[in-house]
Amino acid sequence: MKKGGSQLKKMPKDSLLIEIKMQNKWLYLMVVSLLFSCGEQVLEPPEKLIPKDTMVSILTELTIINAAKTTNVAILRKNEIEPMTYLFEKYKVDSLQFVMSDRYYASLPLEYEDIHAQVQKSIEKQAEEIILVKKVNDSLKLAKSKEKRGANKKKGKDKNKKPKISLASDSLQ
Repeated sequence: MKKGGSQLKKMPKDSLLIEIKMQNKWLYLMVVSLLFSCGEQVLEPPEKLIPKDTMVSILTELTIINAAKTTNVAILRKNEIEPMTYLFEKYKVDSLQFVMSDRYYASLPLEYEDIHAQVQKSIEKQAEEIILVKKVNDSLKLAKSKEKRGANKKKGKDKNKKPKISLASDSLQ
């Protein structure tokens, strides 16, 4: 029986099982080779490799600066701050060194993931510190405000005080 110019073939069950087992072996081999390739060094380290801890610091600040750029770009322009130039000068690296180091770390997925996990942790820690400082400042402002209101109430009472007049001391009788 022909359909569309090709004959339908029925595979015996045994050959189908062999086919599935072969596919499973290939799949297993590919997964194992993929796992080993994650730890394999693909690129040679560049001559001026930025140390991992410095890379974490640079990427942390870069993330914060990029967030600031999206909210307050006018402040950066007003102060004539170019974020990348600022970071390169601060950490005494150049753009090529940064790109080559980033590329090298990116070629090592586990290292790169660790770097970005440290960046995330650092940003979260800084955010917690900012929230704590904000709470302290808000508490101080509230205390000063209450103190000021209390002082104003006392002043207000003194101003509104009228001298007491006693009828007993009147001499018109």
